[in-house]
Amino acid sequence: MEEELEYIEPARIRTLITTYCDFLPVEVQLEGETVNKRESPWRKSPRDLSDNDYIELYRYLYPFQGDPLLWVHLNTDYPYNLQGILYFPKFTGRADWEKGEIKLYCNNVFVSDSIKEVVPRYLLPLRGVIDSPDIPLNVSRSALQTDRRVRSIGGFVAKKVADRLKQLQRDEPKRYAEIWESLAPFIKIGAMEDDKFAEQVADLVLFGTTAAAMEGEPAEGQSLDPIPAENGKAFTTLAGYRSRLSSDNDKRILYCTDEAGQAGPLALWKGQGAEVLLADTFIDTQFIPWLEYRHEELKFQRVDSELDDSLQEKESELADADGKDSSEKLRELFKGALANDKVTIQVQALKGDNAPAALILLPEQMRRINDMGALMEQRLPGLPDHHVLLVNRKHPLVEGLLKLSAGSVITGAGGGASPSQQLAEDLTRHVYEMARLAVGGLDPNQLAGFQQRSGDLMGKLMERSL
Repeated sequence: MEEELEYIEPARIRTLITTYCDFLPVEVQLEGETVNKRESPWRKSPRDLSDNDYIELYRYLYPFQGDPLLWVHLNTDYPYNLQGILYFPKFTGRADWEKGEIKLYCNNVFVSDSIKEVVPRYLLPLRGVIDSPDIPLNVSRSALQTDRRVRSIGGFVAKKVADRLKQLQRDEPKRYAEIWESLAPFIKIGAMEDDKFAEQVADLVLFGTTAAAMEGEPAEGQSLDPIPAENGKAFTTLAGYRSRLSSDNDKRILYCTDEAGQAGPLALWKGQGAEVLLADTFIDTQFIPWLEYRHEELKFQRVDSELDDSLQEKESELADADGKDSSEKLRELFKGALANDKVTIQVQALKGDNAPAALILLPEQMRRINDMGALMEQRLPGLPDHHVLLVNRKHPLVEGLLKLSAGSVITGAGGGASPSQQLAEDLTRHVYEMARLAVGGLDPNQLAGFQQRSGDLMGKLMERSL
């Protein structure tokens, strides 16, 4: 009996009443006070509700969760009876994609706070209410999932959500762009899981872009693209991006998933006037291959996968008496100093005064395999063992490194390296580790070793200069 004493406590009774008797037309009192809400806003016409009415319902159902981004009012009486209001919350990355947060009612009577058998999985993190007497409640979950009417209800909800997103994107493109990062998980995951939904939202997918946002209002018949958003950001659609490509590169889509980690190659592409899409690190690992499958004519290329001729200087090199040019000498120097056959050494003269001394390049398909493996193992993708080190022979550090190596001699009975040769090799490894550091390719132990070696290297350089 002791475990049942809580049910005579006013606070517990109040909680039960608000859970199971809210929105009933019957007044329920406790200690002379009406406890339950009696009006259900989702049964009213949208014309009779103000924005504040929708927001107040959300705040009541989900207290201390902030305000919703937008909402969708559901209302149909054929071929089934269904009313409801669904809200898009501000996405924080911690949404419940398994159970969901939509509350299920039947004729205003609370049934469940889990509706995963009714709405598609990609809509589960939405919040709000669905009220329908036509959802069978006395059957098993497996039977509910295969019920034709329930599947039809799920399709209806998905279409209404897509229609609301289309309306917002059409009527308020700037507002749509500003909340895109919270909408993106629903739209992208939904498109990948539901072909019909993918068709409905095909023109709604946005990417951040390095292009300048369009100023002012577009001309008649022209869409606002790139779309300006807060903090100086700009967004574009895939079609808008393609419309600005040159005819010789209209099938290549350049993208970046980490503006800090891919800053070097990103700056090179931007320096040559290329527009780059800014993609999401996690979802787009799956979404971009899905887009390529849908658009077989397109090739998505991350900025650090390869550099084309437009980023390289066209200049001839002079060979020495042994027939070796500077690129070949540098390739031999780096290959010998690194002693790692998994690292492919490339030497190019990169355009731009701010081009780095070296870059780590990750061939597109190889990197995607690595990213997919990391996703399956639920870990962050690291630097693959096999990668490309691109050395910029025009960089002053690399030019000085080549001169230092050329001026060194072999000394000692054992044929050991001279101090200059040893210093050249230390600098070579430092250039490589700096390139790894830029892409987050050093784990904590490697980072500690890098700091120690950097200090030792600075000491050697100071000794030479004094």
